[in-house]
Amino acid sequence: MSRRVGKRYSFYRDIEAAKFIGVAAINSVDAPYLNQWMSSQAGVAPAEFVMEASTHMNRPNQTDAGALAGSTAIVTGASRGFGRAIAAALTEVGAEVVGVARTAALLDEVRGQLGDAFVPVVADAADPATASALIDKYTPRTLVLCAGSAPQMRPLQEHSWETFSANWNVDVAQAFHWTRYALARPLAPGSSVILMSSGAAVNGSPLSGGYAGAKSTVKFIGSYAAGESDRAGLGITFVSVLPRLTAATELGAKAAAAYAERQGVDLDTFVASTGPALTAELVGTSVLAIAGAEPGQHGAYLLTASGLSSLS
Repeated sequence: MSRRVGKRYSFYRDIEAAKFIGVAAINSVDAPYLNQWMSSQAGVAPAEFVMEASTHMNRPNQTDAGALAGSTAIVTGASRGFGRAIAAALTEVGAEVVGVARTAALLDEVRGQLGDAFVPVVADAADPATASALIDKYTPRTLVLCAGSAPQMRPLQEHSWETFSANWNVDVAQAFHWTRYALARPLAPGSSVILMSSGAAVNGSPLSGGYAGAKSTVKFIGSYAAGESDRAGLGITFVSVLPRLTAATELGAKAAAAYAERQGVDLDTFVASTGPALTAELVGTSVLAIAGAEPGQHGAYLLTASGLSSLS
């Protein structure tokens, strides 16, 4: 291995952590050195990583966020992070947002920020009764499933089954219950269901137990639901969004800190190594682009600081 490569990527001592960061984070100048290093260290063909990064920039066609004005949206996990940013983006274009979370004080903060267009609902998004009751009451045009459990950041051998499976009992459960009822009720034609997954569903996340597998299952739920919607002629659009790791949220900051410690570097060095940061505001505007698109544009998108990239 060249001295330049060794110096530039000496902190990538764990190949799985390097994959977790994601090739989409590596700029064109760095990519050749990273591929050379990976090949020399782990026998990994650069093509494997090129394939993971070969998604093309592809925003939904004919997007009109203005079409959401006067409509109702339900956002789970709306009290913080991406969910809060998505709720803000929806209210800015004139939608009424029903925000679901378990902490009343945080929901009250969002209400104070967004005003009467935000309707706080204190409830457990992973409870099937919450899904059916709120869909029946508000008949949303847009449903954004963003609730999730913060994973315990630790190596596999230090997890219990309870900590390992936590995201299955929240992230997957809420995606399943809301999606199932959206199909069974069903939502009105032209409605959209947007499931927030994670870039970890593609690249893995070796310190967060079952998180990556749970987020992969969330993506599959969206894909299965899209097929059922088409099969029954329901006219409901299902889209999964996979944001890459970012320190811009509380959850992402904890994950970044854990991986920085694992690699033996400080947090700033680790964050800088991942390239331009995805912001919560960009997540909000990207969800608007999906929600405002013409019906029937099912799919899955990786979301980085550069925007949406189709995985379909």
